[in-house]
Amino acid sequence: MRKLVIDNVEITDDSDCYVIAEIGHNHQGSVEQCRKLFKAAKAAGANAVKLQKRNNRALFTKEMYDSSYNSENAYAATYGAHREFLEFGRDEYLELKKWAKELDITFFSTAFDMPSADFLEALDLPAYKIASGDIINIPLLRRVAKFGRPMFVSTGGASLEDVRRAYDAIMPINRQLCIMQCTASYPAAFEELNLRVIETYRKTFPDIVIGLSAHDSGIAMALVGFMLGARAVEKHFTLNRALKGTDHAFSLEPIGMEKLVRDLRRTNVALGDGVKRRLPNEETPLFKMGKKIVAARDLPAGHVLAESDITYKCPADGLPPYQYEKVIGKRLVAAIREDGNIELGNLA
Repeated sequence: MRKLVIDNVEITDDSDCYVIAEIGHNHQGSVEQCRKLFKAAKAAGANAVKLQKRNNRALFTKEMYDSSYNSENAYAATYGAHREFLEFGRDEYLELKKWAKELDITFFSTAFDMPSADFLEALDLPAYKIASGDIINIPLLRRVAKFGRPMFVSTGGASLEDVRRAYDAIMPINRQLCIMQCTASYPAAFEELNLRVIETYRKTFPDIVIGLSAHDSGIAMALVGFMLGARAVEKHFTLNRALKGTDHAFSLEPIGMEKLVRDLRRTNVALGDGVKRRLPNEETPLFKMGKKIVAARDLPAGHVLAESDITYKCPADGLPPYQYEKVIGKRLVAAIREDGNIELGNLA
């Protein structure tokens, strides 16, 4: 059976969808802003909040680190300095870990490089995320797998061969794996989402939970992903889509996250068990809407019923219409007035 357990929450085919609010660097380098994001995600019903951890010197070449960064979203003149502005260190992570515990929401992070993976492991976080760009980074995948914690691995830009390679690298070490369909475009156009890959993953990897890391705008496609079998959904999260930063524009605001969680929960309940039955709450409406067999006009005793002698009217407190063949050709034992119930006990 597919199962992943995080902070005592089980993710299975029969469970509610596990919702991850991807904060990334939408905190804009502010711990206080990040605390607000954690609190808002909890209020919206998300299961987890997630950050991104980079050791920028280890991650980028010196040339890239020192390159000019002229974007309207830049927090510094060079790309490396921009990244450093947004990066949290150990003290900030410890504060946020404590805050998440107080809120009772799971907190983990993406490890973008080896030092970051070790940094997060030292903090004893309950799970790890691997970004799409590292689906081919087998050394990093194996390093994180050895921590023995649940892993969410995004697959944007990957071939099925790439995903199989990652699966084969992780599973002998750590079977707590969720592979997530993802399109590494920010935002991703709807025609780029290829949600049926979720079905492909479920067939290809029948022993693990499959998820969706969705970079589209809105909530509807996550619901489609759930219906196709995704049981973990990650959506970017912000307090205001107009804020400075590359991810805010396609992130969900609190009301959007709340609606996403609400609709995913409703969808899981609405799926039911597949057994068609009449429900108690249907009794009253169907009594009013349902039909019974009645006399089309006043009929005398001894009359032999023809099809023109009967009709079908509400409410449904008599012989159901599907039994009409049982009354045609029968003789009335007693007279019956127009709209009177045709009963089998009054026929000979």
